[in-house]
Order: sequence, then structure tokens, then C-alpha cells
Amino acid sequence: MNTLSYKTVSANKATVNKEWLLVDAEGQTLGRLASKVAKLIRGKYKPNFTPHVDCGDNVVIINAEKIKLTGNKWADKTYVRHTGYPGGQRTLSATELFGKDPIRLVEKAVKGMLPKNKLGRAIYKNLYVYTGNEHNQAAQNPKAINLNEIK
Repeated sequence: MNTLSYKTVSANKATVNKEWLLVDAEGQTLGRLASKVAKLIRGKYKPNFTPHVDCGDNVVIINAEKIKLTGNKWADKTYVRHTGYPGGQRTLSATELFGKDPIRLVEKAVKGMLPKNKLGRAIYKNLYVYTGNEHNQAAQNPKAINLNEIK
């Protein structure tokens, strides 16, 4: 065989097939949930994955207030931010952040697993997190998936 009978397909913005997925976070461990959702948003589960293109799906996460953290992470895990002023470093434990806004806890976990560049910031906009069973993306008919079946 002298010639190749196949070609490498590189996706672009026009040829990408984006879907809407619904993930239920009830009973899920935060880190495992975040890593699988980050892969879905990035498009790594698709056969035509292209690293420099937003070829991932739009993901809606519901029941963000029912996630789990294992071990002593509720007390020991800290989230650090800086106000921009001298001596302005502020920390929150996972319990404090969860008490203020459970959505931010899930969003920060997923955002930390995305690329730190323009593409990562664009991909992050494909994530929608809600507390409770109700969400605003009902018109898109998101397809419910079970994260435990995904490797």
C-alpha cells in the first residue's frame, strides 16, 4: 500500500457538533465530578477532538449543593484570593465558601482543570451550574448523562 487511505480530520468552529448535557451532582465527589465535566466541556471524549478549537459540549450541572468532599477537606481545603492591596490576601475554607455560594465551589473546581489561556476562558462559558433541580436551559433540551458510566 503506497498511499494512505485515511486523512486526519481537524475540527474547526464551523464543523464542530456541540450538544447540551445535563449532569446531576447529587452524591458526586467534587474533584471527580469536576475532572469529568472539564473533559466534556473541552471535548476530549469526542473522536474529532482538536486541541486548539472549542469542540466541547455545553454542560448544565444541577444539585450543586449536594456534592461531597472526602476526608477532612471541608475544614482543611482553603481558597485563596487577593484584594490587590498590600496585605490583602484572604482565605476561605471549603465550608465557608460552600455556605456563601455552593455554585462557586463547583465552578472553581472545574475552572481549575481547564487550560489557562484564551481558549480555556472561552470554554468556561459553556458551563452552567445551578442549585436544586430547576435550571434555565430547559429550552435547549439537555441530554441527561450519568458520570459514573464515563471513564
